[in-house]
Formats: sequence, C-alpha cells, structure tokens
Amino acid sequence: MPFLICKSFEIENGHQLSKHPDKCRFPHGHSRKVEIVLAADTLDQNDMVCDFKVVKEVIADYLDTLDHALCLNTDDPAFAELRARYGERVIPFEKTDPTTEVIARNIFTVCQQRLAAYAAAPGPYPLRPAVQLRSVRLWETSSSWAEYSE
Repeated sequence: MPFLICKSFEIENGHQLSKHPDKCRFPHGHSRKVEIVLAADTLDQNDMVCDFKVVKEVIADYLDTLDHALCLNTDDPAFAELRARYGERVIPFEKTDPTTEVIARNIFTVCQQRLAAYAAAPGPYPLRPAVQLRSVRLWETSSSWAEYSE
C-alpha cells in the first residue's frame, strides 16, 4: 500500500515486569509516544488516507486509560493490593508481563476493533473499508520502541 499516515500521541505510563531479572521488576515509568500507522492503496475524495481526527476519535480515550496508570501482571504478588488501593489506574495484564511489546499489541487490537466499528457507523469524517491499520509503534524511551503489526 503506497499511502501511509501516522498519528502520534504521548502518554505517561508505568509498568512493572515481574519476570525481569534486574531493575525492571520494580515499578517504573516512561514518557511514551504511541504511533498509529494507517495504510491505503488510494486516497479518498478529500485526497487523504483518512482524516487524522478519525484516529484521534477512535483511540484517544483508550490511551487515556493507560495515561498515568501502572500496567501490572495479575500474577504479581502486589497486584491485588495495588488494584484495591488505586483502582482502575492499575491495568491488569492476565498472567503476562506488560512489556512494551505486549502493550503495543493491546493498543493495536483495540484500535483495529474501533476502526472497524467506526467504519461501519461513519461519523462526520469518513473511513473507507480499504483503510488498514498497518502498525502500532510504542516508544519506551527516546531510543527504544516496540512495534506490532499483523
């Protein structure tokens, strides 16, 4: 597909990797950048893959759930206590460490589902069925990122 667009978002997000052998097993945070890449073979009637507002409308509220939240493996011994104390700001990852790779995959899955729903019930900005979610790239630091695509 020759046409690609990318919409970027920034969130502050923490995680704890209970399977990690070193410092990452402790709670820590990242200033993350999320890049959502869409692709199409042709442009729409407005000469766009789609309006960037579509991407924002589809995924911004989900990313807000990750912002200033701690992602945590449900097998972590502190999970129940932290969830009880901080509620929905502790994001459960079922028996899985919330690595940057895993979080990128989750964002991709949610975005893909929401794009399909948006295309089926169009809002003010059209989204053609031919537009595909190409990838989600999640930056952990300014020099490290993970990307998920299908």
